[in-house]
Amino acid sequence: MKKTSVLITLLSVLTACTTINPYTGQSQTSKAVWGTAIGAATGAATGALVSNNHGAGALVGGLAGAAVGGGVGYYMDTQEAELRAELASTGVSVIRDGDNIRLVMPGNITFKTDSADINAGFYSTLNSVAKVLNKYDNSTVMVMGFTDSTGAASYNQTLSQNRANAVAAYLQGQGVKSSRFEIMAMGASNPIADNSTATGRQQNRRVEIKIIPNK
Repeated sequence: MKKTSVLITLLSVLTACTTINPYTGQSQTSKAVWGTAIGAATGAATGALVSNNHGAGALVGGLAGAAVGGGVGYYMDTQEAELRAELASTGVSVIRDGDNIRLVMPGNITFKTDSADINAGFYSTLNSVAKVLNKYDNSTVMVMGFTDSTGAASYNQTLSQNRANAVAAYLQGQGVKSSRFEIMAMGASNPIADNSTATGRQQNRRVEIKIIPNK
């Protein structure tokens, strides 16, 4: 009987698990709910192990785990939604990867060829990114610069470093704390398109920002 009541209580945490994605109109299970489910299951197992009364221990552990697991997911869900709203029609792709969020900023809107000077028209987009990062400040901001495969590897490595530095410096100038940043030069590694075409090379010349929650 106790096991049954525990399961019912844990399942009740997930009653709102199906939502409608405001961008696609499709039914989905939010990242927050998956976090809640995983947290609940882990907490329940832990609670059962540490309690002589397995039913009560699982219940308490499950509810505690659900609160923790759902918290990170909800935090990133709301941040993702605000980033999508702020960056709509800017050319920046917002990609959800588990609890992380990736912003892919293609070279045609960020920098001129062979330059680490940010295009003036891109400032407003970075202002929008900084606005959200400042609101949701419990995360690490990884800025990665990429180039196409044209030119020497050493040159590409330096150029990608300078571009990543430029984006990070601009965001810091908008109030994002420098202690949150990790800056990486990726050079021509990890292409996302075919370097044998002009269109592909343009896509590979990019800066990515990965937002990683501090758990």
